[in-house]
Amino acid sequence: MSEIKGLRQITPYVAGQQPKGQDIIKLNTNENAYPPSPKVAARLETFDTDQLRRYSSLDQSALRTVLAQQLQVPADQIIVGNGSDDILSMAFLAFFNSGEPILFPDLTYGFYKVWADLYHIPYLECPLDHDFKLVPEAYIGDNGGLVLTNPNAPTGLALPLSEIEAIVAANQEVVVIIDEAYISFGGETALPLLDKYDNVFITRTFSKDAALAGLRVGYGIGSPKLMAVIQTVKNAVNPYNVDMLSEDLAVAAVTDWTYYEETCRKICQTRDWFSAELVRLGFEVLPSQTNFILAEPTTVSAQDLFEQLKAQGIYVRYFPTIERLKHKLRISIGSQTEMVRVLEVIKTQLGLTVP
Repeated sequence: MSEIKGLRQITPYVAGQQPKGQDIIKLNTNENAYPPSPKVAARLETFDTDQLRRYSSLDQSALRTVLAQQLQVPADQIIVGNGSDDILSMAFLAFFNSGEPILFPDLTYGFYKVWADLYHIPYLECPLDHDFKLVPEAYIGDNGGLVLTNPNAPTGLALPLSEIEAIVAANQEVVVIIDEAYISFGGETALPLLDKYDNVFITRTFSKDAALAGLRVGYGIGSPKLMAVIQTVKNAVNPYNVDMLSEDLAVAAVTDWTYYEETCRKICQTRDWFSAELVRLGFEVLPSQTNFILAEPTTVSAQDLFEQLKAQGIYVRYFPTIERLKHKLRISIGSQTEMVRVLEVIKTQLGLTVP
């Protein structure tokens, strides 16, 4: 058969496994350990399905209004998308068009390389240091833009706002995207920088702190100058990118944010307890400010422990093809009950007495 011209070749992002079953503990995709707000469930019960024969909102004004109140930013500086992946994808298209390479860490969200390849954007990966920390000096110099996840994934580490601002201040001629997917679990938000720099674009998601990963809602916050460009891209790609039901339920979530503050607090407490317990077992654990930890077992290989946990119905994330991560496991933080069970299984696999 003859070859077909013009087919794009690209290495896709590999998401975490989505196992099915009732008796599993799923800790491989950083989902929230607790259910959504009761107000979300109540709104779902009263949603008028007759509305679904109409197209969804073009501007998501209802959701942007409640977000503006929560974040204390103007509503016209917020754009909503089909998850933060949608927002980030549009941001790459909108903001990185200079021909110079964009910069992001060598260990960070794997989708950044995919979008750069997909949209023919040159890029350079800046190595994290020996302790897996971001090196601010690596982001000083000519470039086409920056993408920083803070706190970072998969390391869980966060830069203080002062260091983020120093990077922004040194790169005012390009857009600096700050991905704050995990900001509710630790770290300092870059929101205060919006009043000082018009090149900052912050992205967030409802998938982590709001326990709505299945809803696919995210948003971006930036200056009017940036909003004008990314809104044009949105309207050129998919004007109706957020469905009506998703917007309605996301509004309900935002109006009950005290509920989420409590669930995030519980996740952080469990994270710190679980991290300390693993350290007692001889693991090396990075100090996380997210809803997951990056841990390295020292008496068994990461691959063996990954397989042993999987055999017990516990799914964590293992990165065998990434050199600096192949001896580590990324473990999302479940409920306290789930993590007690995980710890029991780990102790058993290590041949230790339980408890």
